[in-house]
Amino acid sequence: MPNQPKKQFDGKRRKRVKNDRTKANGFDEVLQADIDRLLKQNRPEQPEQEGENGSPPPPSLPETFTEIDVTISEISSTGDGLALSENKDHVFMVPFTVPGDKVRVKVIRHFEQLCYSMTDFLSVIEPGPKRNDSLIGCKYFTKCSGCQLQMMSYDDQLEHKRRIVEKAYANFSGLIPELVPAIGETFASPMQYGYRTKLTPHFAQGGGRKKHGDDQEPQEVKVPPIGFTYKGRRADLDIEDCPLGTDIVRSGLKSERKRVAENIRSYKKGATLLMRESTSRVPKDASTTDSTTNGTNGLVSTSGADTGDVIRIERENYIEEKRCITDNNATSVEYVDDYVFSNKAGAFFQNNNSILSGFTEFIRSQALPAGNDKDPRPIKYLLDAYSGSGLFTITLSPIFKSSLGVDVGVDSINSARENARANNLPSTGFAAADAAVLFKDVPYPADQTLLVIDPPRKGCSEDFLEQLLSFKPRRVVYVSCNVHTQARDVAVMVQGDETKNVRYEIESVRGFDFFPQTGHVEGVAILNRAEFPSKEGEPAN
Repeated sequence: MPNQPKKQFDGKRRKRVKNDRTKANGFDEVLQADIDRLLKQNRPEQPEQEGENGSPPPPSLPETFTEIDVTISEISSTGDGLALSENKDHVFMVPFTVPGDKVRVKVIRHFEQLCYSMTDFLSVIEPGPKRNDSLIGCKYFTKCSGCQLQMMSYDDQLEHKRRIVEKAYANFSGLIPELVPAIGETFASPMQYGYRTKLTPHFAQGGGRKKHGDDQEPQEVKVPPIGFTYKGRRADLDIEDCPLGTDIVRSGLKSERKRVAENIRSYKKGATLLMRESTSRVPKDASTTDSTTNGTNGLVSTSGADTGDVIRIERENYIEEKRCITDNNATSVEYVDDYVFSNKAGAFFQNNNSILSGFTEFIRSQALPAGNDKDPRPIKYLLDAYSGSGLFTITLSPIFKSSLGVDVGVDSINSARENARANNLPSTGFAAADAAVLFKDVPYPADQTLLVIDPPRKGCSEDFLEQLLSFKPRRVVYVSCNVHTQARDVAVMVQGDETKNVRYEIESVRGFDFFPQTGHVEGVAILNRAEFPSKEGEPAN
């Protein structure tokens, strides 16, 4: 790439990255990396005594279900506080805490080989400097497993999430620090509560009973807890209201809870419920509105599949109507600025609409490299892998000559094609194909193509990354809901393939706060294609 500074490149690390692909996939690996690092930083230089084979003696641990007092050293990337034992040779994992908190906990389970123990948070003895319980906005906090950070200021939450991204690349990429740029400040969500456009509470059992005789008197059926899982327990917490939900989703939750309670006998077993916000815009100057389209540019909002709740908001040129969809197969409609998207309500679409305008604008601003308009072969084609219903393909299409989105889900591609028509984007196409083989029939020249990838939490497959390196797109935007698997995959791209003379350099990495009050952070990495340094005595290609 022109005007790209050369960085020191260590080509010996690729094997290590490839062999570690099974890591970074889940909670346990991420937590263990933080525990190991904390112990290493605080390991005593010389143990007072040694056990068998010259190893330190095992730590003396409290009995399970006893109460102890600990002081929190840091928050892990999973959102849980970590406290060192008195001898600094063991870690206690404590939810709902911040650094500096002195808290009382109940010890639940020891993982002696892994050097940590799980605990239940009981109470704060002395709050740390970053703890402010007046910020807590939910009565279920410290019980529900959904949120971890409500007791922190939002600025502190954003800095914590910047650190999560930083540690992801330090712990799971295997790259030398010189190859990873400084992690940018976390992009804030405009709304910290009331932002979730989708909730999926559940209940574990129904009230249906087998008939044993017509003369059997009906027995009273107790309505089970309807909500989310208790933190650290395999049990459900009854949630009457979730302040993270948008207003219509919160109204829908109340309506659905009432409906389930009234019809609990019709459920033979438990179920997962759906509350999904759907929006229509009705022009103020429209004398009549087609009830099937609800003013959504022809996109159908399925009637009879919602809770019946409606919230109307008056805008400058239209009335915005919000409904709560409860049928997974019904159509929900969402706007990002003036782009309209329809989708199956149960399918994936980003759950924080308040951040999507700024998020998609950031991606647009980073899609093309500096000086692209002066380049003799500028980037002018967009290839969107894992395109879903077309969020990136559609919002980026106006700055490209031609755009193609690819996804394995046929329903998602059908929605994406409908969305392209609704947004009047004739040069935007979609194809249903496995992302692992999408490069086979790409119609664009690689050196004029931007590749956008937004894989599921497990990240990209090895086959996909190998094909990416064979195709050699000029620029890559990697969006991820799991910055740990992102760091692992980005490392494979940075190590590259010397036989193909292709590798990538990281231009920037930044976190986006799609889920305030929780430990989750979305990551965006921008990469540019580069070549391997020429060997001594050989001309550069």
